[in-house]
Amino acid sequence: MDVYEAVTSRRAVRAFTDQEVPREVLEHMLTAAAWAPSGSNIQPWHIYVVTGQSLAELKKRTLDRLAAGDAWDDPEYQQYPPVLKPPYAERRSAFGQQRYGALGIERGDLEARQRAASANWDAFGAPVVLFCYLDRGMGSPQWSDAGMYLQTVMLLLREEGLHSCPQMAWAKFHRAVAETVAPPDDLVLFCGLSIGYEDGAKAEPRTGRAPLQETVTFLEQASDLQ
Repeated sequence: MDVYEAVTSRRAVRAFTDQEVPREVLEHMLTAAAWAPSGSNIQPWHIYVVTGQSLAELKKRTLDRLAAGDAWDDPEYQQYPPVLKPPYAERRSAFGQQRYGALGIERGDLEARQRAASANWDAFGAPVVLFCYLDRGMGSPQWSDAGMYLQTVMLLLREEGLHSCPQMAWAKFHRAVAETVAPPDDLVLFCGLSIGYEDGAKAEPRTGRAPLQETVTFLEQASDLQ
């Protein structure tokens, strides 16, 4: 698989089979992902990979909390601005319409939307979840570094025939995750990344992207000719 194919075939998959992902595949991929760039090479990410019984217990713990109506954990960072201005609000709305429309869920059916959202904490059936933490003292550039690392991971997963789904949703239950991975107190959970083999029978349409002219500006050098 070439790089262009890896980039264009990567998407947030929300239906995985329970096929086991070999440990050696994960280790090989994560060893290569360590070459992702970071400012001054500080490599600010702290990664925990959860599988097997540990993951099953984590899924049960979070889903039981949802079923009991427990509130989410106190947020440790702001996932989105309080008000999204155009065009970002429209893009987010379009995503929601496509996502829930593909599931046959009407816009006003909040109960069905909540049921669909709860699949986040079952990792959409994935047998592996990677949790990405950062030191609490890190700033925006280091969070950006973590994003580049995670993108590298996701592209390498495509080379291995695997798919993924990055999920800030796990940060809403950061205390439950901490009960499983036992991170030091000075780390904050950024997101989870569900990993596995796609369940093709439940594949959803891929979310579109803004046209190039909406997000990219080319500035051409002025001619030196008089």
